[in-house]
Amino acid sequence: MPFGLVSAWNKRRRSKSQDHTDPWVYKPVEFWQLEDQTPQRTKRHHGSVFTLREMEEATNSFSEENLLGKGGFGRVYRGTLQSGEVCSASFFLNIRYINGIGEAKMDWPTRLKVALGAAKGLAYLHSSSSVGIPIVHRDFKSTNVLLNANFEAKISDFGLAKLMPEGHETHVTARVLGTFGYFDPEYTSTGKLTLQSDVYAFGVVLLELLTGRRAVDLNQGPNDQNLVLQVRHILNDRKKMRKVIDPELSRSSYTLESIAMFANLASRCVRTESSERPPMAECVKELQVIIHINSKGMSMAMHTLRMI
Repeated sequence: MPFGLVSAWNKRRRSKSQDHTDPWVYKPVEFWQLEDQTPQRTKRHHGSVFTLREMEEATNSFSEENLLGKGGFGRVYRGTLQSGEVCSASFFLNIRYINGIGEAKMDWPTRLKVALGAAKGLAYLHSSSSVGIPIVHRDFKSTNVLLNANFEAKISDFGLAKLMPEGHETHVTARVLGTFGYFDPEYTSTGKLTLQSDVYAFGVVLLELLTGRRAVDLNQGPNDQNLVLQVRHILNDRKKMRKVIDPELSRSSYTLESIAMFANLASRCVRTESSERPPMAECVKELQVIIHINSKGMSMAMHTLRMI
């Protein structure tokens, strides 16, 4: 049973009237707003690994009195680490990850469904969400997209998320945070974080869905480790593009037209210049069209087979 930790949080009650339910953003603690109140000197690094025993001690063996809330993906408990740092421990139940394609095979319509769900989640964050201010996730990646038994996607892990108030759509930081392989090249070179940084990471996830490969694979040769650099130059070449389609995909589950449109969207999302990337709202609309075209194409193919 996997669990995740969001460290250094204190809780503040919110009224139900202030909460806006969104099906694409994982909010395990309903009607609670979490705010970082831990002194900087006592904070543990975001990437720290905690043992099950540490979590049991922090939450008093996950006692009901420490239960903050529960949702469709699991439960969240309040805990206190030995350092005195307040944390919340999330237990996730029956979930899958996008990059677990080999564990549970996803056909093309399912991958399109996952992509659309993730796109809606990011579009929701970028369009002010429930807090009234746009949010950049900053660490969007395949492992932060949770899938339930019906392959419905929800975005998780907001430990690096940043509010982007109107008039401050660009945030300059001295430290680049995120995950290697999903970094917006403009963000890494200038330190300027924008909503389009999420769009780049989303494009990488689209490529993972298309190819069945990881964003970074250190088992490959030096020139083939980074997925974007490996395939970006051929995404708009229909003949060469076929070489990068995940061989695990059944040919009967997709149309080449939908694959080409999907690849084109991915290629635009991972452009080096952030101004050339489409906003997430546009990505949502394009994916809806792609799903329709793939469904229509497969229906026509089945009709033709029946006539034969």
